[in-house]
Amino acid sequence: MYTSMHAFLEDCKQEAELTLKVLDKLTDESLKQAVSDAQPRTLGELAWHLVGSYGAFLNSAGLKMEGPDLSKQPASAADIANNYRKVHDSALSALKEQWTDAKLPEKVVLFGFIDTTHAGVLQFLIRHQIHHRGQMTILMRQAGLEAPGIYGPNEEETAAMRAARANK
Repeated sequence: MYTSMHAFLEDCKQEAELTLKVLDKLTDESLKQAVSDAQPRTLGELAWHLVGSYGAFLNSAGLKMEGPDLSKQPASAADIANNYRKVHDSALSALKEQWTDAKLPEKVVLFGFIDTTHAGVLQFLIRHQIHHRGQMTILMRQAGLEAPGIYGPNEEETAAMRAARANK
């Protein structure tokens, strides 16, 4: 659980960079990749959900921030990534202005039914990104894209490292 805004802001910046590694690899065509016939949620919908969830979580916890118009998902992967950049920057700016370390242990009811603290909201925001980022890498593979390495090398990076070691 976060005990300082500085710790959260640093963690959030790092996680956003990792999320952008995924978003920046998406193509317009890959946005149509569905989970399955039984679960039609697409890669594009998951990506757009990450954009919208920033404001949803933080606004529900009382933060006032600017965000994109979420009524229509862009057809362009680049537009989704750019909207993510904007909402991330807006969220961090608003958090720096409106929340302090003293606010983190304060209780809040998220979405009207989740009892937590402001620190809990921030932790949930980070974990939510990680959760959906993992789902997206699977759909990227199904769509024929190379998923980026996140907390370590991906399959292709691992193969290249092994090949380099074998050639020494």
